[in-house]
Amino acid sequence: MIAQGIVRKYGDAVDTDVIIPARYLTSRNRAFLGEHCMEPVDPAFKSRIKPGDIMVAGENFGCGSSREHAVLALRGAGIGCVVANSFSRIFFRNALNQGLPIVACPDAAKFAQEGQPIRVDTARGTVEVGGKSFAAEKWPEFLNDFITQGGIVPYVRARLAEEKQRLAADNRENLR
Repeated sequence: MIAQGIVRKYGDAVDTDVIIPARYLTSRNRAFLGEHCMEPVDPAFKSRIKPGDIMVAGENFGCGSSREHAVLALRGAGIGCVVANSFSRIFFRNALNQGLPIVACPDAAKFAQEGQPIRVDTARGTVEVGGKSFAAEKWPEFLNDFITQGGIVPYVRARLAEEKQRLAADNRENLR
């Protein structure tokens, strides 16, 4: 999976209450949540984001409450990927479940500056920013498929459909 965009830089401990304030948790609509993404610290966030921009942050990104809404808000705002020093465990899982690519790459996160072009290649395990290439953890093929298909639900549906077709083909073959 390759993500390319512009760096949108934030610091350490960007928590889920900052990503999407609790007063908006009555909706699961990505577009609505995206309109209010990062509102407490950056009211102009949504107006500056172009589809595919990449959020870059410091330590413990996504800490705080366990809310899927934070991932929905980032996706609704147009964020194509998040690169950080580290992620909270629950945010990491929520991001993967909902198909938001995230990459822990401390060197790139520290080096990147607001507004720079950035490219993330999860299959190769690289983050390129500011004319430099940084090594990140390479994702296994199934995880790239998982993200490309949009998260856990579409991934499982696709696997079940494949298995159903395989079983149907086996049954047809056995009836001959």
